[in-house]
Amino acid sequence: MPSNAPLFAPLAIGGIDATNRIIMAPLTRARSKPDDLTQTDLHATYYSQRAGAGLIVSEATQISTEGQGYAWTPGIYSEAQIEGWRKVTDAVHAKGGKIVCQLWHVGAISHNVFHGGAAPVSASEWTPKGEAFVGDLLPDGPTVPHPKARALALDEIPRLLNDFRHASECARRAGFDGVEVHGANGYLIDQFMRSSVNKRSDEYGGPVQNRIRLLIEAVHASAEAWGPGQVGVRLSPQGGPGGSFDDDPDTLYVEAAKALSGKGLAYLHVIRPNNYTSDGNGKDAATTLMEKMKDAFDGVFIANGDFSAPEAAIWVQDGKADAVAFGRDFIANPDLPARIAQDGPYNEPDPDTFYGGGAKGYTDYPALDDK
Repeated sequence: MPSNAPLFAPLAIGGIDATNRIIMAPLTRARSKPDDLTQTDLHATYYSQRAGAGLIVSEATQISTEGQGYAWTPGIYSEAQIEGWRKVTDAVHAKGGKIVCQLWHVGAISHNVFHGGAAPVSASEWTPKGEAFVGDLLPDGPTVPHPKARALALDEIPRLLNDFRHASECARRAGFDGVEVHGANGYLIDQFMRSSVNKRSDEYGGPVQNRIRLLIEAVHASAEAWGPGQVGVRLSPQGGPGGSFDDDPDTLYVEAAKALSGKGLAYLHVIRPNNYTSDGNGKDAATTLMEKMKDAFDGVFIANGDFSAPEAAIWVQDGKADAVAFGRDFIANPDLPARIAQDGPYNEPDPDTFYGGGAKGYTDYPALDDK
């Protein structure tokens, strides 16, 4: 039996039937049409090449103009964007694949240039570390310092939740098999969750149960278009742009996993914090936290975070995860499951072509059967 065999057992992911447990992680590639942030035939080719994954999670896709924080990333809120994504979902389904749309609001990890000069929004006033990727939208780009974000007003939150609801409905109309609510990587939902950013004194600030309120409400709003069995959630106990953190990530993220349990969700997708040092034990501590989160959640648990195929197979075999998501390996290997099945060989990704551009470094990586 091949060493990676546990990754090839079928899996019911909520209402989505996956033929294997090799998940394609969301991968920002910044290739959408600049004028309307739509997907094209090139995107359809890229995703259909990777339809052998048990489930594809789309690149992060903003739920509104306010949700954008990077140049050339796609949206899922306009009729043109629905039609663009329809090309992708049709192409993936024609190859027998399944794909969900990752719903994204970056919050403060943005720049005024994306919002008609208005400040980005966050849980509280906050100036993220680092720089925003603005591409060719500013003369001193492609990256410029993040500006200070303003606190999202309490009476704006219903409008934000409606944006999640609307984007989720748009994803359904575009032919996706479900959606993933992006609550990870220090973006808006995570900004509400993390104590270093959230200084609110209302019902969305203070105790952990208040700080995870927006996460739960966004999930509920997103599920209205589908039913919960087509909705997944992504969380990350550490990492992400801007430098945000939580003073007690063990408590916060286990409580978030617990709060998401019992709702019939499709899955919980967690990024392993490979730099985790809470108790000085690095990956051992990260593994312990992942295990606590899995124990707290009653559905399919997807692990992500620099896994090799053999390590992923061990995690599935040992019950630490139900499936494992791969990122960069899918960039360079469109037929990654076939390569994992025979233990390689693997193409190496070219970081110079990760963000922006055209077919080079996007759809031109060879498959095993290319002659």
